[in-house]
Amino acid sequence: MQSFDVVVIGAGAAGMMCAVEAGKRGRSVLVVDHASAPGEKIRISGGGRCNFTNIHASPKNFLSQNPHFCISALSRYTQRNFIGLVERYGIAYHEKTLGQLFCDGSARQIIEMMVEEMRENGAELRLSTAVEDISRTADGFELFVSGSRVACKSLVVACGGKSIPKMGATGFGYEIAAQFGLPVVETRPALVPLTFDANTLQKLTPLAGIAVDADVACGKTSFSEAMLFTHRGISGPSILQISSYWREGDEIAISMLPGSDVAAILREAKRANGRQAVQTVLAAHLPKKLAQAIAERLGFNGNLADLNDTHLKAVDAAVNQWRIKPAGSEGYRTAEVTLGGVDTRSLDQKTMQVKSVPGLFFIGEVVDVTGWLGGYNFQWAWSSGWAAGQAA
Repeated sequence: MQSFDVVVIGAGAAGMMCAVEAGKRGRSVLVVDHASAPGEKIRISGGGRCNFTNIHASPKNFLSQNPHFCISALSRYTQRNFIGLVERYGIAYHEKTLGQLFCDGSARQIIEMMVEEMRENGAELRLSTAVEDISRTADGFELFVSGSRVACKSLVVACGGKSIPKMGATGFGYEIAAQFGLPVVETRPALVPLTFDANTLQKLTPLAGIAVDADVACGKTSFSEAMLFTHRGISGPSILQISSYWREGDEIAISMLPGSDVAAILREAKRANGRQAVQTVLAAHLPKKLAQAIAERLGFNGNLADLNDTHLKAVDAAVNQWRIKPAGSEGYRTAEVTLGGVDTRSLDQKTMQVKSVPGLFFIGEVVDVTGWLGGYNFQWAWSSGWAAGQAA
């Protein structure tokens, strides 16, 4: 039976970072993953260019039942630290909107960087390797790994959440938590498109493919980014963001011309030329099909001259106070992350170690810390992996 100081389950962003840091401390490290390649979520992220962090990352960009838990890791290993690593490897990158950093080239550059960092620091990587059993011993842990037994002093669970099962995602991390008696905050898909019921879809399907910049709110939380109509409902950055806050039965409020007084625009157009149709005026500010759909939904197909001020305010409300109740979401199949996870009350915020089980660590997406869209979840992976790597 082989023995290691540290075994990391999961060769994703968090797991590889932890392996690198533990290796730097002279620890013998084994990383195992059931996938045939490391960093599969890194590979597909950002349209294949990997949105590897965000220059604005801070604790306010994360959801958790304990919003203070992430502060320690994020403040000790920041986005600047990871950017420094990327620059040391000569990987060219650029900033998109809202502080999002992407590789100029391929996301594979980030994977290759992390694999090289593991190699340099002596971490062994075994792919296509399933963990079939875990038991606690007097000296740490024993694992049955693809037919052989492996012992370790520290065990790090970095096998992610349930999002994107086609990439191999499972709930294995939560099963390990349950085995050791740790509570798990209810999990659900996050950063995911929202869906409509059949009746609503019938009216909105002609708009599939149309995008607008929108303010989208659920309760007191709102985001201002692009929104996309789809064949199933609505998507786009603003919708993915709000999906982390939305719950079944909740209504969302959408403004498709934020900051614009649509009623005032229509009044001015009416004074200038009352023979214009509502949709004609709206089409100067919104996609033509969307303008037409709004006018048809309100039944305002005549001239502006035929509409009174109450009608014009109704158009304004349809554009900037559209309230709709999604039927659901597209689920883990397309969700970028999993909301919820291992309850942070069970973990030491500085080391990510389980308080009741010395030597056991949980990092990355499997923990109840979920970032906004835009590189924040990768930063949590790097930061939490780094933190565990200092102690495992």
